[in-house]
Amino acid sequence: MKFILLFLFILGTVSIVSAQQQINIELKKQLDSILQHDQGIREFGDTETSEKRKDTIAALFNSSKEMLKKNQWKIMKEIDSIHLKKVEAIIAKYGYPGKTLVGEPTNTSVFYVIQHNSSIIPKYYPLIKKACKKGELPFKYTAMMLDRKLSNEGKEQIYGTQVYSMQITNPKTGKKEFFEYVIPIKDAKNVNQRRKKAGFDTTVEENTKRFGFVYKVYTLDEIKKIIKPSN
Repeated sequence: MKFILLFLFILGTVSIVSAQQQINIELKKQLDSILQHDQGIREFGDTETSEKRKDTIAALFNSSKEMLKKNQWKIMKEIDSIHLKKVEAIIAKYGYPGKTLVGEPTNTSVFYVIQHNSSIIPKYYPLIKKACKKGELPFKYTAMMLDRKLSNEGKEQIYGTQVYSMQITNPKTGKKEFFEYVIPIKDAKNVNQRRKKAGFDTTVEENTKRFGFVYKVYTLDEIKKIIKPSN
């Protein structure tokens, strides 16, 4: 019995070492840097981000908080473009770099770069879906990309992950103002059940609050009527 237990212990140790050896350290470092910058610039604008954390993010970008706030969208656009070229080369070489190859949360790096370059989502959505199906990514990432894909196509989203902000003309005052909303959701009354099943740890109401406004249910037709005066 002791021999069997010792054998199993040794076998388990070998398995752990083997799993560790499968991680591509250099690729992991590259993707960790991409993820850090991709999420950092977006976290900077999150209403829940503390000033201390903003100081850390500003240091990451070798910038002051004031300059980062002023140029956040410009910087975001630039790094998204740079990152896209890098991850397309990585995909061409490795396929989707999931948790087996680079560990977690590094396995989300390529997802976020694709998610933030909307024009190429139709091309890579099947890749993300396949990675999730194989367990290389949690399913919620398929859900997030599906929502963005549908939203870009002018359709209702499924999981309520996509919010939008645009400047419109208030028909009552004639003044320009920002209109922020959650992209209309199919079967909105059951969205939180779907979110929970998909692996999200917040409700659509809680998620919307992070962006600084309150969730309100809209239909596609209602949104068209609201934004029409701005055209």
